[in-house]
Amino acid sequence: MRLATKEKIHSAAIKLFAKKGFAATGIQDIAKSAGISIGLLYRHYKTKDDLFNDLVSYATAGIERIIGRFKSDLSPNEVFREFTFEILNDFKKDDEFANFLMIMNQSFTMDNSSHQVQQLKKKSEAMIKQTAVLIKKGQKLGQFKNGNATEMAYYYFASIQGLAMMKLLLGEQFITPSLNLVTSAIVKEDF
Repeated sequence: MRLATKEKIHSAAIKLFAKKGFAATGIQDIAKSAGISIGLLYRHYKTKDDLFNDLVSYATAGIERIIGRFKSDLSPNEVFREFTFEILNDFKKDDEFANFLMIMNQSFTMDNSSHQVQQLKKKSEAMIKQTAVLIKKGQKLGQFKNGNATEMAYYYFASIQGLAMMKLLLGEQFITPSLNLVTSAIVKEDF
């Protein structure tokens, strides 16, 4: 029951932080959206900052899993396409992943960022570096296009962020692009 309540809180907070911004979202808004009392929310989180930092820690753990996945001995093409496929499926399912990406972006621009936000920044940089390593490996195997692997990694993640923004902007009108289109800047056509 405690985990279910926490998931409700997280879901409501992600949606509201993405839509209204961190500063404009109140604890009362989150409790109401989660369908719980303010007192129950305070049993889980003492402050809105604590809740936000918990979400940031969750994102950091997710990035750590991505880094581990990109270190796999599997085919770089297989790893990259499978990862992208999962992201695109999340976009098709609902707005939660897109909302989550938006609040993580917000965390990078907040004043007086917390230890958790600093960790997220470090892990994000490590993810870009590991993505570049994966791209270089794929280039050596002839699976990926030639080019600066770091630039390609930046472009890839910028396109994912852009898609998240477009999904939230367009709502039901958003069309999730194909796997081949999203990976076309990196993966060779014959793969």
